[in-house]
Amino acid sequence: MPSLRTAAVGTVVALGAVAAAVVLVDRSGVDTPFDSSGCTAEVDGHTVEVDLEQAENAALITAISVQRGMPARAASIALATAYQESKLYNIDYGDRDSVGLFQQRPSQGWGSVAQLTDPVYATNAFYDALAQVEGYEGMQITAAAQEVQRSAYPDAYADHEQDGRALASALTGNSPRAMWCDVPGDAEEATDELDETGLVPRAAAVRRDLEARFGTLSLGGFEPGGVSSGHMEGSAHYEGRAVDVFHRPVTAENRKRGWAMATYLVANADRLDVRTIIFDDRIWQANRSDDGWRDYRVPSSSGGDRAILEHRDHVHVDVFD
Repeated sequence: MPSLRTAAVGTVVALGAVAAAVVLVDRSGVDTPFDSSGCTAEVDGHTVEVDLEQAENAALITAISVQRGMPARAASIALATAYQESKLYNIDYGDRDSVGLFQQRPSQGWGSVAQLTDPVYATNAFYDALAQVEGYEGMQITAAAQEVQRSAYPDAYADHEQDGRALASALTGNSPRAMWCDVPGDAEEATDELDETGLVPRAAAVRRDLEARFGTLSLGGFEPGGVSSGHMEGSAHYEGRAVDVFHRPVTAENRKRGWAMATYLVANADRLDVRTIIFDDRIWQANRSDDGWRDYRVPSSSGGDRAILEHRDHVHVDVFD
């Protein structure tokens, strides 16, 4: 028997006209229409609201495009496609033998069911096919999506073009601080034992996740045995709960990449138990997540390079203790 969540998602996909965030999904798997958790992207006056699971999948789809060095247009096409095909849920059913985020069919050579229900594999398979479409960067989103999907309803992707563009613009960093998430703001108690790199397990998990999504990174703020200096008093770095990801020098391109990472982190904050994200003189905190991105106030007693103090050259992320 399908779970309540699977049944609910199936209803949404079948109807095809229900707004993606009307019913939000509790992380426990029980539908909770009054749950306020979820994410909002606002770009050029267009607003998209998604629940936390949809946000995680959208962030994954976009991060893979960034890692592959594809243009933001590729993410827009992929997100509009996944919106139409699955409402950005990784479902294990669909029309005929279709499964996954993009409703790809094993019988059409896309891969096995196990592969296509792996969001990373499915997303890369989509981008592999998109990259073979000559001139997709200049095509209408719905036309490019149809070239990849060969859908029986080729015009349906147009219904999600604006949503795809808004999410892609925010998640690629082209629209800074344009996406924020409201999360529960707490986490279960966890061990504070440092690993061989000087990080607690949660922080180490964040590091591994970022490296998997964005490739080789310039990292700092931790070291074997832990750090005892170089940060502000009370810093999470001293407890092995924080990682800094550097985007140097401070340029427009590095700022965009930094915002892509910061936005990916806010979209995955609940899954990764993220407490704080700071970048480009802005801060997001889980315990004040309904405030979105706020101005970051450097302590008045701080001295030194403003670019560093204001986190303009690095993304700071720390986790719950």
